[in-house]
Amino acid sequence: MRVLFPEEIVDRDRYEALRGEYRARVIALKRDRRVGVGDRVTLVFENRETLRFQVQEMLRVERIDSPKAIQAELDVYNELMPKEGELSATLFIEITDSARIKPELDRLRGIDAHVAFVLGERPRETVLRAQFDSRQMEPDRISAVQYLRFRFDPPASARLRDPDVRARLRIDHPHYQAEAEVSEPLRAQLMADLTGSDPRPLLEAKAGAAAAASSECLLETSALRVLRLAPGSVVLVECRAAVSLGEADEALLAEVLPVVQRYIRQMVEEVGACRVSCDVERAGAPMRWRLSAGEH
Repeated sequence: MRVLFPEEIVDRDRYEALRGEYRARVIALKRDRRVGVGDRVTLVFENRETLRFQVQEMLRVERIDSPKAIQAELDVYNELMPKEGELSATLFIEITDSARIKPELDRLRGIDAHVAFVLGERPRETVLRAQFDSRQMEPDRISAVQYLRFRFDPPASARLRDPDVRARLRIDHPHYQAEAEVSEPLRAQLMADLTGSDPRPLLEAKAGAAAAASSECLLETSALRVLRLAPGSVVLVECRAAVSLGEADEALLAEVLPVVQRYIRQMVEEVGACRVSCDVERAGAPMRWRLSAGEH
């Protein structure tokens, strides 16, 4: 999945007006992507829309408006974005009795070695162990919220696509053992996640035709198009050919890269610094360079 970019984030005033309906849509989406494993652990599988909602809510609560601070929040949540061939999830340890929180969390230390996505039945099970964010791991304590990934190789992906193969989540910690089936609707969504497919947006970042009209075409050739997006601090260099950076031949790069360099220099001259990224997606996806005003 593509990471989130600043131009996909709605400004706080407009978000406040749209929040009620958007929040209801995201809650419905998360309901379909949530799996309770036993009575105390829940996993929510993340995608671009669940993460965009978290960014929007953080900006709202912290009253963040500056482009640099918005990008900092995006950098944090983009680290959770599932890449092709993997699933990303947030694990919640849910303890309602405040007096029991610390003792229960202490009992579950080491849970990072005991969470798995399981495909099939014994003795032919495929067991994919979760990979937790090591920065959250401490030897003497754990957090009630953990971020993890499941990496699927091609055979595991094929088993997930096979409706005759059972799919479930398993926790086999010494102090907590539980399993939960992966529902068919969630399974379909997870298969799309593994291919790197972006979900349908639940919130339009642009305010209708007026915003669309504010985009300015700076250059257009048979190979590429350059757009300056409102409010003028983002430039997109889009390749017309359905080819990613990893597949582009030397002739195409020889045409595209000088254009990218030209607008990098222009943005540096205008605002002092330029942040550069390039979408690298699955085969058949077009190459797109994104130049944003700000730090490298």
